Amino acid sequence: MSALAQLSKFIDRFNTIIGYLCAFFVFSMVIVVFTVVVLRYGFNIGFIWMQEVYVWLHSFVFMLGAGFTYLANEHVRIDVFYREASKKYKATVDLFGNIFLLLPFLYIIWNYSYPFVYRSFLMGEVSREAGGMPALYILKSAILWFCLVLFLQLVSNVIKSILTLSNYHLSDNKS
Repeated sequence: MSALAQLSKFIDRFNTIIGYLCAFFVFSMVIVVFTVVVLRYGFNIGFIWMQEVYVWLHSFVFMLGAGFTYLANEHVRIDVFYREASKKYKATVDLFGNIFLLLPFLYIIWNYSYPFVYRSFLMGEVSREAGGMPALYILKSAILWFCLVLFLQLVSNVIKSILTLSNYHLSDNKS
């Protein structure tokens, strides 16, 4: 069980780092939006690529930040019965929810998105706007990154549920 606990901690650390990267993206997005507004309304200057940058950053915040949000248990949940339940009940609900709801959802998104993103990479797709961002395939790949970070967190949460149901505590690991 110790190896599973270590894997879960590693995944949690990975998604925490991605979460901090997203926080940097939010800060960057604010700076870019502020700059766009000042240039547009203060100096009557506009850059399409700069406007697309904050749309890209916004997309990456939501797509990459999903794993961190799930780690922090800040996702949307209707928890009328869940909130006051025992740890074992929560672990059971989480285990079944992850395996039978989230995993198929991620599979469907990956399955339908992969060809879309792959074609974009093959074409070297760029923005349709004149003066827009190059490498639109990077933005589209955020869909696959969403699946990856959320899948990794799913694995970590499944491990935690299994450990909880088997009365193993992550703090019991002395390494």
